Amino acid sequence: MVESFSARRVAYAVAALVAVLTGGTVAFHESLDESWMQSVYRTVVTVSLAWLDTVPRNDFARGVSIVLVLAGLTIFAYIATILVEGIARGVFTGAIAERRRRRTIERVKDHYIICGYGRVGRRIAAEFREEGVEFVVLDFSAEALEHAREANVLFVDGSGTEDEDLREAGLGRATGLVASSDSDSDNLYITLSARAARPDLLIVARASDEDAAKKLRLAGADRVVQPYSTAGKEMAKLVLRPQVAAFLDIVSTSGGPELLFEEIEVKETCPEAGKTIRELRIRVETGAMIVALRKKDGTFDTTPTPDAKLEAGDVMIAAGTPEELGRLEELFAPSEALA
Repeated sequence: MVESFSARRVAYAVAALVAVLTGGTVAFHESLDESWMQSVYRTVVTVSLAWLDTVPRNDFARGVSIVLVLAGLTIFAYIATILVEGIARGVFTGAIAERRRRRTIERVKDHYIICGYGRVGRRIAAEFREEGVEFVVLDFSAEALEHAREANVLFVDGSGTEDEDLREAGLGRATGLVASSDSDSDNLYITLSARAARPDLLIVARASDEDAAKKLRLAGADRVVQPYSTAGKEMAKLVLRPQVAAFLDIVSTSGGPELLFEEIEVKETCPEAGKTIRELRIRVETGAMIVALRKKDGTFDTTPTPDAKLEAGDVMIAAGTPEELGRLEELFAPSEALA
């Protein structure tokens, strides 16, 4: 609104300047019998207040010069006022910030896209920020965009249902996408568009009920979350199994840093690939615990024994303190010599 208002005022100033230059050129041409080029030159010099030309030969031309000088002063003062107001209102600084934000989004990679920055989307963004994960918000709501500006997060003003907006958010370079809109239909379109463009992308979608969840899975969502159903289950756990709920709260990231869960992939270039948990003495060497294994074929070993073999492509679900998990990641770091 502010930008369009200022642009309109600049257009008025330019139109007035053109009108003054045109009128002055015609007046000098007729009163002084000068060529059109000389008349244009005399008009520009007079309006710009350069005072480089000769004094007109007759009173009419001198009167025209006085009018042009006053008009030039008025136009320049008007333009100066627009510039001062524009800077004061942040029009120009806002445009600079907009270009900087777009350039940053163009450079970001291996990030996550949050489509929908409502209450759920803002909670997801807060979790990402705590984990140090890069993300880009995609939303068109004025309220959502204002929240994004206040939180100083990268955002794109648009809809996740539009392919162009998804590309602007860096879909081709992203690691994953979260469809967290309040609308099931929007989340369905977002999932379809993202899956069509990126078959390998991790997509997590929000659904209001089981019927919407089924459609989202068919559309290509890897995981579907039903906030209302999840909230009901959690409340039931708090009542029926309070000690279990208390333990899970402690080991979750929101409950404190004492015990965290992490997933670590066994890479092809990892020298420890092919060895068993017992051979690696993971508990002794790192302090972390392997609580589950996702095998390369997609199946889960929820109670891995010490003789379970850690093969390339497996994903370990580990529990431990940040220091213990850090040592475990170092143990399974890919070897540059094998890469």
